[in-house]
Amino acid sequence: MTLSRFKGGRDWHLASFLRIQSICRQWVSRGRNVKWRKDNIMKDKFEIKDDFYLNGEKMKIISGSIHYFRIVPGYWRDRLEKLKAMGCNTVETYIPWNLHEKEKGVFDFSGRLDIAGFVKTAQELGLWVILRPSPYICAEWEFGGFPYWLLKEDGMRLRCMYGPYIAHVKSYYEKLFQVIAPLQVTEGGPVIMMQVENEYGSYGDDHGYMDYLKQLMIENGCSVPLVTSDGPSRELFDCGKAEGVFQTGNFGSRGEQFFGVIKKIIGDKPLMCMEFWVGWFDSWGGESHQNGDIEGHAKDLDYMLSHGNVNFYMFTGGTNFGFFNGSNYSDKLTPDITSYDYDAPLTEDGQITPKYEAFKKVISKYVSIPQVEFTTKITRKAYGRLEVKRSAGLFQNLGNLSKAHESVTPQLMEKLGQGYGYIMYESQLEPERDIWGIRLLGANDRANIFMDEKPLATLYDRELLEECSFEEKAFKGEKISILVENMGRVNYGPKLECQGKGIGGVLVNGHQHYYWKQYCLPMEDLSGLDFGKTPAQGTPGFYEFTFEAQEAGDTFLYFSGWGKGCAFLNGFHLGRFWEIGPQKRLYIPAPLIRKGENTILLFETEGKAPGAITLCDEPHVG
Repeated sequence: MTLSRFKGGRDWHLASFLRIQSICRQWVSRGRNVKWRKDNIMKDKFEIKDDFYLNGEKMKIISGSIHYFRIVPGYWRDRLEKLKAMGCNTVETYIPWNLHEKEKGVFDFSGRLDIAGFVKTAQELGLWVILRPSPYICAEWEFGGFPYWLLKEDGMRLRCMYGPYIAHVKSYYEKLFQVIAPLQVTEGGPVIMMQVENEYGSYGDDHGYMDYLKQLMIENGCSVPLVTSDGPSRELFDCGKAEGVFQTGNFGSRGEQFFGVIKKIIGDKPLMCMEFWVGWFDSWGGESHQNGDIEGHAKDLDYMLSHGNVNFYMFTGGTNFGFFNGSNYSDKLTPDITSYDYDAPLTEDGQITPKYEAFKKVISKYVSIPQVEFTTKITRKAYGRLEVKRSAGLFQNLGNLSKAHESVTPQLMEKLGQGYGYIMYESQLEPERDIWGIRLLGANDRANIFMDEKPLATLYDRELLEECSFEEKAFKGEKISILVENMGRVNYGPKLECQGKGIGGVLVNGHQHYYWKQYCLPMEDLSGLDFGKTPAQGTPGFYEFTFEAQEAGDTFLYFSGWGKGCAFLNGFHLGRFWEIGPQKRLYIPAPLIRKGENTILLFETEGKAPGAITLCDEPHVG
């Protein structure tokens, strides 16, 4: 800014300008909505030295994780207001590559994926933002955030300096940073930090890869401090570091101990827990919903705030809509449920919990808690019992939903250009042959086997390694059908590169069987369903329900008696259901409900269809 912009260039004009600049900076620091932030006058400066500094003044970061992609946009402001009301001054979020570039070269930053809109909403509320745009995010999210199409390429290697992988990351970042670079404090936005990679020390030790990612972010416009986050040990910090990048730790207990470990590693730098795990996630087949230790977490929080900075993981978890839940694999596959409630301070549907109040009390010792008006009206409603209006069989509709891909050997889902959902394999058998054994090769994750469209066997995870033997009672059949479900790709650990879904081969009576038709069923376009063709007993089918809504309210789909499948409301994919629990009801946010008639569609794979569902006003069975 030069004096020539002021009339006459008088000294008092310069003094007035400097005074206005000072006042505006104070307003921004206090979290007010200043409309002039894009002007050069209003650019902020965030630095990491012996502490965090914002415009030269020390800043204590009290942050909470909110994943914009797990929450409908109509509730973003509500969750952010409640974050601020708990005493937080910052919000943190991952950015999932596999949603923003679901298919190679096709980018989406709209609706639930409007990351810029989410960040700007946070800015309007006076919150700062930490972005974690690393190619891999973990987050109990499908494939750890990687797009499925990476697996189309034979020999793909992830999270290292493997040329084809690096080329895909580079093209993604060139597009992504066009959206997120203008949101940085250096550009008048609220973003103060970005993450290079996520818990890389638990995966690999390619420092060239880490340094490359750092440089790639800078070349694409990153101008705020860069960070990494790893488990709190020297081994993990050493493997996960990048030159000149600030290191933070992830843990859920023993705050004093782990801050001490981190202090010895990073020296004269501020201490920060980037993921303070205040809850945990649930997997299908788990005994019950995971619950955290409120008293213990409050004690750890108190210590960390007295000695450093913290980001709650999660502040509110949200929902794994669609087929985007992740999985873990140690000795067996454990896919995550649809709810990502995480026992967070806010529930999946945004309700304030005792944990929220306990944390707010601790935070009030360190900062003044602002008065925040909650501007979004949220109610829970029970729309009652709904009877099936009509149904459609899967076998009867295969040709309406998918075009058959024919090949000599069965192909994996990814090779056919499909990322998520189900795939049906069908082949003709010699009609007079006795069948005494069937074995699937390279199959993942769950297979329903049918003979002449009648249920024969269901295999899941490690059961897929064994042969289905029928030696005691051999039988004949003319057509074999195998419905395979991708239960959610592993999101953590060394199995990341082994996540092809579908079937690699089929042995019938101990030898390879050839010539297959494959029907891709991503469940993205169900408009071709013919409800005049109903499912046979015990076979997969689609079931439609309708209800009238004079007023939209949050509700919960109770699927008692139904087996396994997925649910849709007005075409929006709500996620999976499974009778084994622990989740027994699916959350339906009010913004998805229309005034007037609404349609729910269930796809069920086990042939368990009791004929009705219930929309309740509570998330759990009483």
